[in-house]
Amino acid sequence: MAGTINKVILIGNLGDDVKMHYFDDQNCVGRFPIATSESYTNRQTGEKVTTTDWHNLVVRNGLAKVCEKYLTKGDKIYVEGKLKNRQWEQDGVKRYSTEIQVNEMTMLSNKRSLENTNNPQPIQQPSVTAPKAVEPEENDDLPF
Repeated sequence: MAGTINKVILIGNLGDDVKMHYFDDQNCVGRFPIATSESYTNRQTGEKVTTTDWHNLVVRNGLAKVCEKYLTKGDKIYVEGKLKNRQWEQDGVKRYSTEIQVNEMTMLSNKRSLENTNNPQPIQQPSVTAPKAVEPEENDDLPF
């Protein structure tokens, strides 16, 4: 393979609400963690074991505004992006962080809809009437 690729695909649940930072009237960044879990049964003890990994996500501009508006802690999402490593110095100590720079996001379920399944509210569909088909005239002058 001649090139390289840096791609991450995750499905997980938000561990916190989206934290926004606005730079000016057009640019902003949102940050939030998601959790991914994996379960298996320990063969020796027969005990079910669940491990959870936490991932720091970063969204920018329009996608960040969508996340801020619609996502809350507990929501399940699908994201695609790339890994980005950052380092900085704080109080003389070097700090490191690995983040996922998200470029695509799909909401799979939200906490509000799950809460409403216990007390479902009827959803009213807007009434749409199909346009009437245009009937061809019997007495037209077309040669075909």
